Amino acid sequence: MGRTIAILIARLIFAGVFIMALSFKFMDITATAGYIASASFPFPLFLAWIAAFFELGLALAFLTGIFFSPAALLAGIYVIFLAVAFHGPGRWAGNQAEFGFFIDHFTFLAGLLFAAVHGPGEALVVRTGQARRPSALAQ
Repeated sequence: MGRTIAILIARLIFAGVFIMALSFKFMDITATAGYIASASFPFPLFLAWIAAFFELGLALAFLTGIFFSPAALLAGIYVIFLAVAFHGPGRWAGNQAEFGFFIDHFTFLAGLLFAAVHGPGEALVVRTGQARRPSALAQ
């Protein structure tokens, strides 16, 4: 029972982080686009919308358990991309807190990799052909 509760809490935390991120984007997509532009990416408004819908997909995967392991791996890649692009070494000299933000992304990555390997657990998982199979990573 304790294992099931821990897994469900972890899934809620993962989903919650991405729900918060996408809600900030939906509340002020132009501010997100401005932040993306500040990192010199082209098409910042387009990328902001892509990021918002990607985060929505991740949140749904964590909440339902559908495509859980692939979503956790994609989330890990995304989180490390965000760390490097928005909190990487080029920003440390101007603000030492950026180094802490950078490192925090790797802690999140560790949890996502663990989740990808161990899957969504048995409770509160939408059962589809994909969700019933054990994760290829867990084998």
